[in-house]
Amino acid sequence: MKWLFLILAGLFEVWWAIGLKYSQGFTKFIPSVLTVAGMIASFYFLSLALKNIPLGTAYAIWTGIGTVGTVILGIILFKEPFEIIRLICIGFIIVGIIGLKIVSPN
Repeated sequence: MKWLFLILAGLFEVWWAIGLKYSQGFTKFIPSVLTVAGMIASFYFLSLALKNIPLGTAYAIWTGIGTVGTVILGIILFKEPFEIIRLICIGFIIVGIIGLKIVSPN
């Protein structure tokens, strides 16, 4: 369950990061409420994961999931640049996430 909590935390991080864009600086009510709900959910699931996963590992994976998901959705939703070098860098992050999971003592 601890890894599921961490994955959920990362997915909710993507949710609130994308929500920040839609909230337009917290000037739009519904997107702002959904963004804050995503933040709360993300931190809640991260806190559950931290009960059994080392802080450094959990934080790196949480931010890695958030980074990868946000970049991919930024390309899809907001037409952000789709460049091979960006995809290579995202690949390195994914390899790092997998590596941290493999070497984690839990």
